[in-house]
Amino acid sequence: MGNYYILMGISSFYMVLESLSESLKQILNKVANATSVDPKLVREITREMQRALLQADVNVKIVLELTKRIEEKGVKEKPPAGMGVREYLIKVIHDELLSILGKGHAIKLGKKMKILLVGLYGQGKTTTAGKLGRYFQRRGMTPALIAGDVHRPAAYDQLKQIGDMINIPVFGIPGETKAAKVVREGLTKFKDYDVIIIDTAGRDRLDDDLIEEIKRVAAVVEPDETFLVLDATMGQQAGVHAKGFHDAVGLTGVILTKLDGSAKGGGALSAVAETGAQIAFVGVGEHLEDLEMFDPTRFISRLLGWGDLKSLLERAEEVITKEEAERIAHRLMSGKFTLKDMYVQMEAVTKMGPFSRLMSMLPTGMFGISPDRSQIEAHQKRLRKWKVIMQSMTKEEMDDPRIIKSKRISRIARGSGTSEDDVRELIKQYNIAVRTMKNITSNREFRRRLERQMKDMGGEIE
Repeated sequence: MGNYYILMGISSFYMVLESLSESLKQILNKVANATSVDPKLVREITREMQRALLQADVNVKIVLELTKRIEEKGVKEKPPAGMGVREYLIKVIHDELLSILGKGHAIKLGKKMKILLVGLYGQGKTTTAGKLGRYFQRRGMTPALIAGDVHRPAAYDQLKQIGDMINIPVFGIPGETKAAKVVREGLTKFKDYDVIIIDTAGRDRLDDDLIEEIKRVAAVVEPDETFLVLDATMGQQAGVHAKGFHDAVGLTGVILTKLDGSAKGGGALSAVAETGAQIAFVGVGEHLEDLEMFDPTRFISRLLGWGDLKSLLERAEEVITKEEAERIAHRLMSGKFTLKDMYVQMEAVTKMGPFSRLMSMLPTGMFGISPDRSQIEAHQKRLRKWKVIMQSMTKEEMDDPRIIKSKRISRIARGSGTSEDDVRELIKQYNIAVRTMKNITSNREFRRRLERQMKDMGGEIE
């Protein structure tokens, strides 16, 4: 579990569909803290769930059917042997929420594949092509991009600019009007690459011309995956478009963009799943790293505040080796953790993405804190300042922070362009980190939550 420890510097909280998440967590807390579970309580929580889901733009029919099933099971069914009434009701809520998201469409990494992206204008296909390329690149594969949109002005230039940003090659023929020709030549050029991602043209609506062009391109590509790119801000209308494309060209999956912060995200997720077109990826931010494979179980776990340590560790392993993480973990638990180790943590955390998304992967209250979003920027600034301070320290000070007294604090402050209070705050945070992690093994609640998820990953806590 070594990679877990690189998160010690994080202390902010945010989640996709934040309002829905907060409402659902309050509902679960009401169940957990109730003196008894009776029909009155079940009716109260189902009404609260209805309000929360409707505010997230989930279809009324789906909401009523879901809450009806929860009420029936919560009132009429007895929990299995060994499970308490409260725990069973929470499980029912979890399972029913999971039922409206479909199964998701998992991608097997490590094999060569051709991915065709389709969709209407303005849904984010070109940016998503870059995000997909970056996703596979970060996992050790060699991706390439083909600019198959021959209608939109500057479509090739946009894709080329994205490819240059992340060092992924892009093929296109500026001025060519036949998409199939561009794609055919691109496939020949990139035949030795692991993943070839083909961007295509869109229309204002799904019409016969668009369908015919997609079919011609698909005949050339023979794609392993055909993904529809949809803007999550469409809400329930996303389902209409997903069904239309699914019936016309046979999708293997859907990529929802702009899911972060969308009040209609719940509607888009549930509406797409209802069509039978499984969601493969979700876009959760503006940066090219902000694309995640969609796993309904993990998504619901994060929505309910139970965290998603598996995704967290996967993200951590992209920026720090397992051996390095284990080394830091053992040093920390043995009391030999230094400021140099803390600096490595901060570097890794910075590369892993926004604090907000990382904290959504941790069980709520894991450190006994749940700061609101207003604190995120302050924490990020503090982290950057601490890194500058440590860069002004000597190797001896980084290896043994105990020697940093008054005179050294003054010198470090001058050298880093910060105040002495800033330096003292860093030292204080370092001491807190060491004490906190030493106490983890005696924190039963922490271990119980962590062990539950680590067991699912095939690991264990030492």
